[in-house]
Amino acid sequence: MKLEIKKIGNSTGLILPKELLAKLDLKQGEWLNVTENADGSIRLSAYDPDFDKAMQIAERAMKTYRNALAELAK
Repeated sequence: MKLEIKKIGNSTGLILPKELLAKLDLKQGEWLNVTENADGSIRLSAYDPDFDKAMQIAERAMKTYRNALAELAK
């Protein structure tokens, strides 16, 4: 799906078509999760506070145990 980036007031944004909002089960005013994939692409999904908290915990653990994880990956 091709979407145009537009000026909206003093901001820049995307207008999501109704079909995409329905597919994501989103309504105006709700939040999106944007996840960057290893290949540089991004994934949009409905915001899930539990997922967000789990990602923050995982990022903290990866930072704390960076050296140990690198050794385990060998």
